[in-house]
Amino acid sequence: MKTLVAVIGLLLIIIGCNSTKTVADTPGNPLAKVSDTVKIANDSLEYEVIIIDPGFSSWLAGRARPRGYYSESFLEIKNQMYVAEWNLRASQPLRYDSNLYMMTIDYQPTIHYGYEVNYLIYNYFIYFQNRYNQRLGGFVPVQ
Repeated sequence: MKTLVAVIGLLLIIIGCNSTKTVADTPGNPLAKVSDTVKIANDSLEYEVIIIDPGFSSWLAGRARPRGYYSESFLEIKNQMYVAEWNLRASQPLRYDSNLYMMTIDYQPTIHYGYEVNYLIYNYFIYFQNRYNQRLGGFVPVQ
């Protein structure tokens, strides 16, 4: 009788160890971890934007408005306003937290970056303002 219980216990342990899967290993799982680095590159315009902020990718996937919600001209106008304020703060490290505004952003209104780039930059500004309780100007939607 003791050997039967021991054999059944051993089988349960072996089966239990074999059936363990992590959430990220399951294919097609929306809860799988998304990388926190967003890279936007365009070789023809010779620019590159890399956003490294823990949580931005998951925020973008779960809370941001869908692509196409805003017009490209709206995104461009908002980005110009946010970039101007960001660069002002980055140039004044004694007045503003230099850990938040580490470097200036080279966003030029004469360059057509396209919808995707403007969409991602705009959403990063919304995420940044909500996460770090900063106001770069105007109304900031709470998403």
